[in-house]
Amino acid sequence: MALMFPRLARNFAKNGYYPTDEATLERAIAALAPSDGPMCILDPCAGEGVAIAEAAHALGHEQVTAYAVECDEERANHARLLVDHGIHGDLMDTVVARQSFGLLWLNPPYGDLARDANGNMGYEGKGRARLEKLFYQRTLQLLQYDGVLVFIVPFYVLDAELIGWLTRHFSDLRIYRAVDTQFKQVVIFGRRTRQRDLAGDDVKSVRTRLLQIGQGEQEAQELPTDWPLLPYVIPIAQGEPEHFYRLSMEPAQFAEEVGRLQGLWPSFETHLGVAQQSLRPPARGLSQWHLALALAAGAISGVVQSKAGRVLAVKGDTHKQKTTSTEYRERDDGSLAETRILTDKFVPVIRAWDLSPDSATRGRILTIH
Repeated sequence: MALMFPRLARNFAKNGYYPTDEATLERAIAALAPSDGPMCILDPCAGEGVAIAEAAHALGHEQVTAYAVECDEERANHARLLVDHGIHGDLMDTVVARQSFGLLWLNPPYGDLARDANGNMGYEGKGRARLEKLFYQRTLQLLQYDGVLVFIVPFYVLDAELIGWLTRHFSDLRIYRAVDTQFKQVVIFGRRTRQRDLAGDDVKSVRTRLLQIGQGEQEAQELPTDWPLLPYVIPIAQGEPEHFYRLSMEPAQFAEEVGRLQGLWPSFETHLGVAQQSLRPPARGLSQWHLALALAAGAISGVVQSKAGRVLAVKGDTHKQKTTSTEYRERDDGSLAETRILTDKFVPVIRAWDLSPDSATRGRILTIH
């Protein structure tokens, strides 16, 4: 199958997206064979979903369930049309059941890892921190034992650390050069096994060859047109993955929920108390001290009338002042040390507008300290 969206693929290649070329894809899939039972296969960096869809087609759609994860929204929407289950999101923001897939098709992003604001990279290794290694660490646990890995990376990523991981985790390791040499890719096949099942001499020879290819001392052979060896049989699935979902909400899903719920606006009056139009009286009568404090704090304002008939429009407020005090202390050598202390003091102020009809200060603003 050719790329469904070649124009988009060319554009995405500039942004760290390196889709597998058609010839390499066809020849790599030729190395795979189905088992007699249901299978689950996964592409955690699916792009447009062409690779995993082609693998599912070759293995038999009727017995294969294809899963895909893709961080780019446009590519993820394309992939969802081709797979059974697709997630738009960052792989590191997903929950996927361990040891649930018989085929792991891994063509991860290429490049060095960048540190976040806290100086962390999320990388659990001692060698050069690369995206390819991070995605390998994250996805290895998803492949069931005896499952097949198809790992597509630039040859120069194969350092001693990554090769050590591969030879410890996989048997039947084989490496070939991709047909299209634009991105300097190699295709690595392997079958996941337990470390105790690996033979020592075989591991050493494979490790040496991979290291020579990674250092550019030896070039891998091109993927053969017709697979000459026994195929990698995809094992039967142990069951449907128990977990396969994204932790955070997708932007479109979040926008839909906000539009449906409308946030707190429908209950604005309830939460902010606007619906309560009438003020309730206090539980008991306020003392003179309470009244003065409430006035100074601005909690009580309006027109008040005294028993003598004086009418004032009052408004309370409080401001902060600094008082300065000086202390003198004699040092051991006989000199004086001067210490100035600034203390914050809250001063209540009540302003009143005199509205009394026959008052001498009628219309004036009075300040009550």
